[in-house]
Amino acid sequence: MTKVLMKGNEAIGEAAIRAGCLHFFGYPITPQSEVPEYLSKRLPEVGGQYVQAESEVAASNMIYGAAGVGMRVLTTSSSPGISLMAEALSYIACCELPVVVVNIMRCGPGLGGILPSQSDYFQATKGTAHGDFDIIVLAPSSVQEAVDLTIISFELAEKYRNPVMVIGDGMIGQMMEPVSFPDKEIGPPLDPGDWGLTGCKDRPRRIVNSLYLDPDLLYQQNIKLKEKFELIKQNELRFELYNCDEPYDLLLVGFGMMARICKTAIDQLKAEGLNVGLFRPITVNPFPYEACAEAIGRSKSVISVEMNMGQMIEDVRLANVEGKPVDFFGKTGGLIPAVEEVQDKVRESLAAMKK
Repeated sequence: MTKVLMKGNEAIGEAAIRAGCLHFFGYPITPQSEVPEYLSKRLPEVGGQYVQAESEVAASNMIYGAAGVGMRVLTTSSSPGISLMAEALSYIACCELPVVVVNIMRCGPGLGGILPSQSDYFQATKGTAHGDFDIIVLAPSSVQEAVDLTIISFELAEKYRNPVMVIGDGMIGQMMEPVSFPDKEIGPPLDPGDWGLTGCKDRPRRIVNSLYLDPDLLYQQNIKLKEKFELIKQNELRFELYNCDEPYDLLLVGFGMMARICKTAIDQLKAEGLNVGLFRPITVNPFPYEACAEAIGRSKSVISVEMNMGQMIEDVRLANVEGKPVDFFGKTGGLIPAVEEVQDKVRESLAAMKK
């Protein structure tokens, strides 16, 4: 495949088009504004529709409506914008509609700042919105992977009729890297199956609904959603092991861009004779607990490295079934942990184990 140099946000927009998504509804917010900017020009060229909504609340309800009539649809935003989309995402999950949401994370809480962060991990994986439901969450660590996972996200959304979120920090959105796209220009249209509101002239009517006043019916719908996500847990876990073939004394766990920083730290530490492994979850929801537990089991201690104040570490602790020491290193507010800082933390931890 031919490679082209693209900014992450623009590559995500092109990836959605190659996946067959010709409908975008969104609202500009830094650091993801290049996604709608790119699609505002590109979608009309391929017969698609771009709508800049009046707010993130409006955009999230527009994707609700578009998915309900059987359209493949995308929205993108950043941190506080995703918070405004929460209510609609709960409705969409209950109605079992396939939508894809991209969150190019910025630092918070509150309005925070426009610099990169991973502080939306809890929001994406634990508390997207009200009610009993889960969304699939994918975390790329390069622009190429952002392309690949965006395409995969549409496949997963439609396979399970469930919202899928791709989370990348501002670095993923703003950096430029060579990427390749599938040779096929635009994927096939979404098949609305037996659920899309496509007109009932020649068939029984369908209803897209999240209101269940009968508690027994709502209970059954919750059971159905739970069973579906259990199936996702069985079939869709993705992760990467780095430098884990040889014995290692310490395991780093990181996702997204932090995993890349960890890899550089590991390579340089190896030259010092220090062997450190990395476990990188790609599906952060569902989290690959068993694979992480196996990687932890081969180490003496673990450090969760994150661009926040400690969120994924809770999943690392759940995976730590053998009770190994678990430590944390991270920065937030738009500050990015440096390779040297990760290395210092590793050396400190390894020295403490020898005492």
